[in-house]
Amino acid sequence: MKLTIEDVRSRFIKHFDGTTGSVYASPGRINLIGEHTDYNNGFVFPGAVEQGMIAELKANGTRNVRAYSIDLKDYVEFSLDCEKGPNATWARYIYGVCREMMALGVPVEGFNTAFAGDVPLGAGMSSSAALESTYAFALNDMFGDNKIERLELARVGQRTEHKYIGVNCGIMDQAISCLGKAGNLMRMDCRSGEIAYFPWNPKGYQLVLVNSCVKHELKGSPYNERRLQCEHVAEVIAKNHPEVTSLRDANYDMLEEVKDQITADEYKRARYVIGEVVRVLAVCEALEKGDYETVGQMMYETHFGLSQEYEVSCEELDFLNEIAKEEGVTGSRIMGGGFGGCTINLIADELVDNFKKVVTEKFEAKYGKKPVIIDVVIGDGARKLC
Repeated sequence: MKLTIEDVRSRFIKHFDGTTGSVYASPGRINLIGEHTDYNNGFVFPGAVEQGMIAELKANGTRNVRAYSIDLKDYVEFSLDCEKGPNATWARYIYGVCREMMALGVPVEGFNTAFAGDVPLGAGMSSSAALESTYAFALNDMFGDNKIERLELARVGQRTEHKYIGVNCGIMDQAISCLGKAGNLMRMDCRSGEIAYFPWNPKGYQLVLVNSCVKHELKGSPYNERRLQCEHVAEVIAKNHPEVTSLRDANYDMLEEVKDQITADEYKRARYVIGEVVRVLAVCEALEKGDYETVGQMMYETHFGLSQEYEVSCEELDFLNEIAKEEGVTGSRIMGGGFGGCTINLIADELVDNFKKVVTEKFEAKYGKKPVIIDVVIGDGARKLC
């Protein structure tokens, strides 16, 4: 069921003073290709989705934020001036955004807020980035006269992850949540910040997510370890090739030169990233030609790399990928940080209904639970609803 303004407003009225405030929303995202490349200064190719976060906010005349999570049925109050911040992880996202906006000179005041989301948690669709972007956009609108550019709002969310949550993520999730456009995928150069929009209206194909319902928790996963491994390989390569400042600048020949100076795991991680940078650009070229078979081939290659080289897949996701191959799906891969979540599937129109039926039956037979099927509709980025 799609989340509505009324769903959030009714809870806001109940939990606060009976009046209403302003309502804001930001989306979750899909990423067609370009996984784990953002923190390696590479390219990504995401799109905002219709599912996301909705929050109502109203200034309360104090220095305190009073926040209610509708989904978790949890209430937290914290001071904007407290250096420590709240203990609850969900409230630390809001606290971090407040502190980072204040650091940019936005005169944030205390406010009451209630929020909810319809992005499946742990599905690799970036519910956390949607939450950060909602509050960064809202605070910029309410207290900052919209002086902060959208890309900087995305960086606010990224810094919140780094400093207050402990996840050393790249910029992709927050960027598409702030900058998404309905009907368009967005290619982003994560080093320069350059953005290009590609219309997404594939003739004869649909994007379908299959949520394994295996939840990942990036903070407790080897996510940060992967980033450190990539950075170390880039440093080793740079000794012979000073122009290499990240794996985005490297190629396979450079990697082979240093194979004996790095661990086997580091070699695999770097090999995946170098290949993924190439695949993103190949997909962009293929889309301009309407060549969806090449797009699909690149998606399958990315899944192999994420599973066997970057090693962030899991049994359930590999099983879903195999079903996609057996059913003639054009392209399929794990989506998101990994260790659970969804596969994203590019499917010819005539195969969609049967694929949904078969994947549900086979997954339930093997794991005793049904996957959640999500049809992808590309929507807008952060915005004020009312």
